[in-house]
Amino acid sequence: MTESKELPLAGLLVLDFSQFLAGPVAALRLADLGARVIKVERPVSGDIGRTLAFAGREIDGDTVSFHAMNRNKQSITADLKDPVDLEYVKMLVRRADVLIQNFRPGVMERIGLDYAAVKAINPRIIYASATGYGTTGPWRDRPGQDLLAQSLSGLPWLNGSREDGPVPVGLSVADHLLSCHIAQGVTAMLVHRFRTGEGGLVESSLLESMLDLQFELLSTRLNDATVEVRRGGRHSANAFLSAPYGTYPTKDGYIALAMNPLPKIGALLGLSELGAIHSPEEAWTRQAEIEQMLADLFATNTTDHWLETLDAADVWCGPVLTLEELLASEGFAAIQMTQQVERNSAQILTTRSPIRLNGQPLSNRKAAPRLGEDNDAVRDEFAREEVGA
Repeated sequence: MTESKELPLAGLLVLDFSQFLAGPVAALRLADLGARVIKVERPVSGDIGRTLAFAGREIDGDTVSFHAMNRNKQSITADLKDPVDLEYVKMLVRRADVLIQNFRPGVMERIGLDYAAVKAINPRIIYASATGYGTTGPWRDRPGQDLLAQSLSGLPWLNGSREDGPVPVGLSVADHLLSCHIAQGVTAMLVHRFRTGEGGLVESSLLESMLDLQFELLSTRLNDATVEVRRGGRHSANAFLSAPYGTYPTKDGYIALAMNPLPKIGALLGLSELGAIHSPEEAWTRQAEIEQMLADLFATNTTDHWLETLDAADVWCGPVLTLEELLASEGFAAIQMTQQVERNSAQILTTRSPIRLNGQPLSNRKAAPRLGEDNDAVRDEFAREEVGA
């Protein structure tokens, strides 16, 4: 476990007004780097993520996904429509280094906690705003939700085969990428403040995160209007990469092949027809035929058999693991990606930050807070600081 005082963001105070995923995970990334994060939640119900359960699973009264997103934070409750609570929150804002929010455009303005208002209270603050589709344009007021952002960005048309309809990514990829961009922007602005003494505004959206993910496709199309998305057959893994790039069934599972010269693959596997394909154009035009030849061959033996053959020849390949196989693998154990956090008598196994600093993984024991569990402690602490200021 890394001591928080040794981490690069130790001593910084983050106010997390956000809910569910993108904003809370951005704040979590800062907490993992040593920042103190106070989660500001509405009374009674709190963050919607406390009850919106991933796979319907809960531990100690909160969803497992909430525990994963909000470990190592404190929680206070405040009704931002109540003048007394709002003044209390503004007092916290005066002390904070960072504020993160992901309300729809216009909400923080109505409350009186938009960037201009917050900057007037604390000119040095870094204000981070995560939205669905930005603050202007025809989509600004649409619900900022991961599947909807994926769909508007066109991403589902890059997955699956030509026989499929749109296939979204089966995880909240837009939310997770947005959390990374917000955290990166905040840390960059903290460096800027260190150099200049000035705070600043960080903004990004689910849509911008999805468009950035597709930078190769968009850049190519923007410079060549003939580029279109044309998905391949059921074994293809990329609409813009020819065979053998894809996944293939074996006798007991699946194997993935990345970019590999077809003559090399053909000679290694005894497929003479592949050995004769040297041009990229032919690899494209005969994609379905090539994939079927490989699929028929791989189906005759086990994944381990083919890996032994291909690995020995330095072919870019790998097994396609199930969730159970991943968790049972030596590779998963070696990377030490889990940590155990504690809340009361509950022991919760979750993931750690993917970052290592000076060779050490970042981990801590503090679980997600109960709703408002730090109300008294935070109020007393900052009231004393106000008196002493």
